[in-house]
Amino acid sequence: MSEDLLFMPAVEAASLIRRGKLSPVEYVEVLLDAIARSQPKLNAFVAVMAEETRENARKAEVAVREGLPLGPLHGLPVSIKDLIDVKGVRTTHGSHIFADHVAAADGVTPARLRAAGAILIGKTTTPEFGHKGLTDSPLQGVTRNPWGLDRTSGGSSGGAAAAIAAGLGPLAIGTDGAGSIRGPAATCGIVGLKPTLGIVPLETASDVFANNSFAGPMTRTVGDAALMFASIVGPDARDPWSLNAALKPVSPLLQGQTLTGVRFGYIERMANKVLDREVRANTEASLKALLALGAEIEPVTEAIDWIEYEGRVLYQTGIAARMKPRMAQWRSKMDPSMVQFADWGEGFSMHDLRNAEYARTGLYQRVQKLLARYDFLVSPTTARTALDAGFDATQQVIIENEPCGITRQSWTAYQYPFNLTGHPAISVPSGFASDGLPTGIQIVGRWSHDLDVLRAAALFEQARPWADKRPKGL
Repeated sequence: MSEDLLFMPAVEAASLIRRGKLSPVEYVEVLLDAIARSQPKLNAFVAVMAEETRENARKAEVAVREGLPLGPLHGLPVSIKDLIDVKGVRTTHGSHIFADHVAAADGVTPARLRAAGAILIGKTTTPEFGHKGLTDSPLQGVTRNPWGLDRTSGGSSGGAAAAIAAGLGPLAIGTDGAGSIRGPAATCGIVGLKPTLGIVPLETASDVFANNSFAGPMTRTVGDAALMFASIVGPDARDPWSLNAALKPVSPLLQGQTLTGVRFGYIERMANKVLDREVRANTEASLKALLALGAEIEPVTEAIDWIEYEGRVLYQTGIAARMKPRMAQWRSKMDPSMVQFADWGEGFSMHDLRNAEYARTGLYQRVQKLLARYDFLVSPTTARTALDAGFDATQQVIIENEPCGITRQSWTAYQYPFNLTGHPAISVPSGFASDGLPTGIQIVGRWSHDLDVLRAAALFEQARPWADKRPKGL
């Protein structure tokens, strides 16, 4: 019974709580016990706010009993990635540099989740400053995949993904600077939405005007992602992109139970030269499910420059600039891959950086042209299943027995382009490979059409349900 409670969809739990059929106090006790039992194996949490969680659960229960107004997330537990501030809790960024930093106030998304009635239960792990697609750090150690403890949970929202997949709460906030919501979602077999730029404010961006980082929901079902998403959208004065951002309503073609007349452009490979055969098979099975729903699917055959090199320039020069003031004091205590990325970034010139910024505009315009032709783009989310938990992010990834470049050139090549263009993108599970690890597909939509992306994903989920699958032995 306790396991069924841990894996209950948030929308169902919310309904039971509102009707007095599920005690928030009992709910969080089951959850806190599961977190404590799993932590030595998974290491998904940096901090667990146990006493605050219990106190807020008691208050939530009283509010139900006394008939007080209830928010849409009333009594639902939610975790926050350790790049986002939660008042009174350490925000370490997975780094010795911030090991003792305690946040003075909630960030935008935690504050909105509290206002919607959610109960914040703790902070989830991230690689140092979220710099790579695996979740391990010198400060917090290795976070493991619930489906295979020798594998990574992905990154940089790997703690959030591992927690959701393992039933350690129904809702989590992740961030996505180069695929860091979608990659872990695919790697751990859950749902992860990167919103349109500005739809969910991100006040923590180093350069808000050139921002390519996002905050978004990570859940086991699309319905839960939609429920959570509705509580975190809207403008915030600290994020200029959010000030005029407005969600579009669900398109007429998506308001029924089919995808009849909806056009998908399928992109089998982006900057990656190799796709694992089992990922391809699961993707093709997913496309068949979309076709059965009435969708029109056409392979995108023209060559497209996905600006992998220019994207790498932007990413690594950004790391170099942010870390330079800290290198003299902290270099020896930083993740070696973080140091290497910064060193690589130092090797690019001013002209490289400016040309990369120009290339971002070109990529945006190319994707816009594709999305004038198609309602959605669809692709695998990752080019293979999870890498080993101890994989060195400076080394080449092996796919189909072939060295394929570092992670951004291979495993995660499908993700970063849409950080740069700002389009909404969701990863949803597409199946399992023979190694027992999940795979995912990515659905990309037009600017501000996040609800269309969620709706298409929900119809796909109905055709190929996955949330009943649970990792064993945790």
